[in-house]
Amino acid sequence: MSITFHCVHCDNKITAKDESAGKWGICPVCHNKIYIPDLNVDIDDLKLAPVDEEEESKKRQLMAETYQLTRDILLERDNAAGGKGKSSPSLIDDNVLQARIISYLRKVRDGKLNDAEAMERQITTYGEQSLHLLDKIAASEIPETELADIPRGVLLTLVRNLRSKIS
Repeated sequence: MSITFHCVHCDNKITAKDESAGKWGICPVCHNKIYIPDLNVDIDDLKLAPVDEEEESKKRQLMAETYQLTRDILLERDNAAGGKGKSSPSLIDDNVLQARIISYLRKVRDGKLNDAEAMERQITTYGEQSLHLLDKIAASEIPETELADIPRGVLLTLVRNLRSKIS
């Protein structure tokens, strides 16, 4: 007997040998890593595929490298365009400024626009430093705890809008 299931990446039907149950394999169609379910367990005992910590670690490392390279390229491009992107020295502690940015994003999301506008003036004063922190928030796969309840698309739109007011 064999195990038949669908690839989570390409949705193609896959057949695997019984002894592969509960192990990781490669989809023969899209070549992505997939978890082969164990169908010999009771329905009440079905579990999700285990998290591949090595894979997650690689993803985090690649995201950090991508973020840093993108930032370097943007700074280099801005410097070549007339020095607009030169980073200025920090004028405020990053944690304080990040707290203000988070507060601003929450106020906009909650519709407290007058309060958000006052907070916006405090944020835009720090130009490049604010842009750097906004980029970190946007690039983060896991948002700050205070922003976790804001849907990713909404959060990115709010960050983009604030970014446009700073630059």
